[in-house]
Amino acid sequence: MNIRPDQESFTFSADALKIDEAAETDRIVAGLRAQLRGVRKRGLVLGLSGGIDSSVSVALAVRAVGAKNVFCLFMPENDSDPESLWLGRLVADTFGVEAIVEDIGPTLAAMGCYERRDDFIRELVPDYGPGWASKIVIANALEGDGYNISSLVVQDPEGNRTKLRMPPSAYLGIVAATNMKQRTRKQLEYYHADRLNFAVIGTPNRLEYDQGFFVKNGDGAADVKPIAHLYKSQVYALAAYLGVPEEIRRRPPTTDTYSLEQTQEEFYFSLPYDRMDLCLYGLNNGLSAEEVGRAAELSAAQVERVWADIAAKRKATRYLHLGPQLVQSVAEIGD
Repeated sequence: MNIRPDQESFTFSADALKIDEAAETDRIVAGLRAQLRGVRKRGLVLGLSGGIDSSVSVALAVRAVGAKNVFCLFMPENDSDPESLWLGRLVADTFGVEAIVEDIGPTLAAMGCYERRDDFIRELVPDYGPGWASKIVIANALEGDGYNISSLVVQDPEGNRTKLRMPPSAYLGIVAATNMKQRTRKQLEYYHADRLNFAVIGTPNRLEYDQGFFVKNGDGAADVKPIAHLYKSQVYALAAYLGVPEEIRRRPPTTDTYSLEQTQEEFYFSLPYDRMDLCLYGLNNGLSAEEVGRAAELSAAQVERVWADIAAKRKATRYLHLGPQLVQSVAEIGD
């Protein structure tokens, strides 16, 4: 799947990312079963967001252990899009899995998630309060100078929007408060996994896993990550094969984290997922920027900027993949 063709006549295109959906499903299902035996768990728990990745993960989990051994959580909060819950229920009904709602909004409020976030926003927008909404956006790597500058977008109660550059302290404070959402969800997933003697599924695709688009000890925490090797377009191919509802497959990927609607490329990635897949595949397989540019409809210089952005994200988020660092290894249990 990730071998650069040697034929002189080879022309790089999205076809390089095509997979045998049936064979890939069988491989993942066999892997999940073996992993569960290894950790002595009898089923799987996951948070169901209504997005493509968690929906495909549910479908694969059902194939691996049966619907009765899959337990799903819907975990909305004050900023969640109501459509996410509706789509999540649609997926649970489609695959016949048990699912419950755990509203984390009151918990987040009690921990000060929203208040802490708003305090940092008010450093830039003193009037920010009830009736306002916000999101963080990142500079477009194709147009920038190589620096990933984040900005704050706020909308007042009348619908007027303002975009402001953030000092590092405000950015870090807003993100730190927002990360409480992912960590609270993961705490609930592990509560239910412990009571059921199930394992927890993590749902990152390859773009997210490779470039650190997850929160440490939040959505990055899991016992198994069955689709982390798949490019996003391959996840969509599996979704169609596995019967994920079309409503899910049509929905643009979103973060569903901030109170203003936000696409993933606004917040993190340089391009929509299909073109990011081509750029990442080309980088991983030693293709030239010219070859990738023709496939992704970008100039070679733009591809180089995307690759630089990927390298920067890999470097900055490397620590997210690391476990706790020991001064000295404990030989009896391994590293």
